[in-house]
Amino acid sequence: MSDTTAATGFVEYFNETHQMARQTARRFIDQAVKPHIDEWEEAGTFPRELYKQAGDLGLLSIGHPTAYGGTGEADVFLKVAVSEELMRSGSGGFVASIGSLDIGLPPVWRMGSDALKDRVVPQVLSGEKIAALAVTEPSGGSDVANLKTRAVRDGDHYVVNGSKTFITSGIRADYYTVAVRTGEPGFAGVSLLLIEKGTPGFTTGKPLKKMGWWASDTAELFFEDCRVPVGNLLGPENSGFFTIMANFQAERLSLAVMAYMTAQLALEQCLDYVKERSTFGKPLAKHQVIRHKLAEMATKVDVAREYAYRVAARMAAGKQAITEVSMAKNFATTVADEVTHEAVQIFGGMGYMRESLVERLYRDNRILSIGGGTHEIMNEIIAKQMNL
Repeated sequence: MSDTTAATGFVEYFNETHQMARQTARRFIDQAVKPHIDEWEEAGTFPRELYKQAGDLGLLSIGHPTAYGGTGEADVFLKVAVSEELMRSGSGGFVASIGSLDIGLPPVWRMGSDALKDRVVPQVLSGEKIAALAVTEPSGGSDVANLKTRAVRDGDHYVVNGSKTFITSGIRADYYTVAVRTGEPGFAGVSLLLIEKGTPGFTTGKPLKKMGWWASDTAELFFEDCRVPVGNLLGPENSGFFTIMANFQAERLSLAVMAYMTAQLALEQCLDYVKERSTFGKPLAKHQVIRHKLAEMATKVDVAREYAYRVAARMAAGKQAITEVSMAKNFATTVADEVTHEAVQIFGGMGYMRESLVERLYRDNRILSIGGGTHEIMNEIIAKQMNL
């Protein structure tokens, strides 16, 4: 299978509009990203103007409200189609950073005041400004209900103290949707504040050095008596936990897409390599052990993709998919673990070299079963939905 447009089920899930968006995204990746992505990976960043280019093409507005220049929330497969093509950059870090608005912005347009939405959302969808989500803390990880960063009401402001870590677009973002504690311990005391770059008392750390996602701007955030206007509260005070949870469903589907596309790219690299590389007098493709490895890899990728499509269809129909999206994320990330491992094995020594795409895919893949809720958290969600 040369690419996902040939996948079984394409006609069922994707229409002509999705095809056009897919082609636009592919041209963007082929022309603006692929020629430079190796350089950007080594540099640990990519030019900010890429956001504006993506915004001008309409790639950032997908899944966001039409009232602010978006395409609307209902067309889940439009997002899937474009996400698949963005992953063809071969850099999970690039995709995570260019897409940080998809986790940072929804709480703003869902729960923010009209004035805040009118000011912030169009700027981000156009690529002029960058949005990030700041939930994870050094002491917490996936334990969102017990976050420590505190916001205390003081007249027309909240005074925020605490820190966040592992924040995608952490340094270059203009708007940060920040989870804070405004009330009692536990999930019932969590709120969301929009904190803007340049707010006194708010600073960012140096870029964090990571195993993978090198092109992603990832950083720590620090709040020291940071005064945030009360008007930047997103939703009622102490209601933030449920907004975060609602946000997670789309994020977990996106991570499933990233995972099966990571596996797809690794498989494609192998299919090309085994025809070129010869051992013991014949191409690798003629060795039965390699052929069978590739057959197993292809099967797993196809099943992971098709199940993610079914979950996306359920979400598009407005049906509850808490269990299914958790299953899709876990299955796709497990497949990506296995396929990228086998890809490096098939490439041998070359698979260990930085010049090889499978080496990057192997590294980038590792975060996918951690981000958006760990594999173990997903299993706990599934178990609870089974009344266990």
